[in-house]
Amino acid sequence: MSRFLLVRRIGQLLVGLLLYGIAIALMVRAGIGVSPWDVLAQGISFQTGIPFGLVTNIVGVVVLAFWIPLRQRPGLGTVLNVLLVGPSAQLGLWLIPQQTQLWAQVLLFASGLALLAVATGLYIGPKLGPGPRDGLMTGLHARTGRPIWAVRTAIELTVLVIGWFLGGDVGIGTLAFALLVGPLCSLTLPFFAIRLPAPAPADAELEGDLEGTAEQGPGLRGEGVGERDAVRFDVRDGILLEPDARTRARGVDRSASPLVRGPQPDRAPAEPRTSRPSRLIAAHWLDDRLTGRTRDAHPRTRRA
Repeated sequence: MSRFLLVRRIGQLLVGLLLYGIAIALMVRAGIGVSPWDVLAQGISFQTGIPFGLVTNIVGVVVLAFWIPLRQRPGLGTVLNVLLVGPSAQLGLWLIPQQTQLWAQVLLFASGLALLAVATGLYIGPKLGPGPRDGLMTGLHARTGRPIWAVRTAIELTVLVIGWFLGGDVGIGTLAFALLVGPLCSLTLPFFAIRLPAPAPADAELEGDLEGTAEQGPGLRGEGVGERDAVRFDVRDGILLEPDARTRARGVDRSASPLVRGPQPDRAPAEPRTSRPSRLIAAHWLDDRLTGRTRDAHPRTRRA
């Protein structure tokens, strides 16, 4: 891995985490509801008198501790997430005044939500490890085999109810966050993703330490596959980001497909041809049905 690429990845990660905390502060100062985890942090802060930013750090450390029995290994981005989001959120609360007029509240919340989506793409794009709450989700998914959406929903509802009973701010903004953060992040994640070359054998161990690992559960592998290999993946708010290896593997799938046009090893090279995306997707789908192959969003190590 080149030094320039490593500096770029770490720099983008730091900017993303800083903006993430500022985005949280914007939504808190809007006063019309925040995300479930921030409701929990607010409730704890109200009951204990501990500053909101410090509570965010403490909650992150507690959640990270649950990674140990779940056999999750944090990456550099995971650790920095725990350390930096809380202080940046506290800085934002110090800079941004509380809003009381409805138009200003809505504008501030919308700005915070949009900034959070951008920040999410920035800090996940370098592929240096998911946030502590995301690792909890994927770890429980791997251990229980429950669908990832079900695990995510159960976690979010649990922390939301606890935070609400403690006095956290639940409102229309909480609902808006739940409905809009996924679609917004689906736009920013591909935009800020850094495409990484396949690591050289000498760099593989370093890359593993930077990214961390998360074990795949049956829901991500596909039922009945029977593989227990650990894979690396990036996730935020239930959105799985396709790794570079999966993208490279598509070329292999195309060459072995009877329907998807691609280079065939026993034929002359095909002439260049542009296909409409809809036709290509349909061809992949039909090819999978005929061959009985399950195409998922993550690469699997194929065993001989």
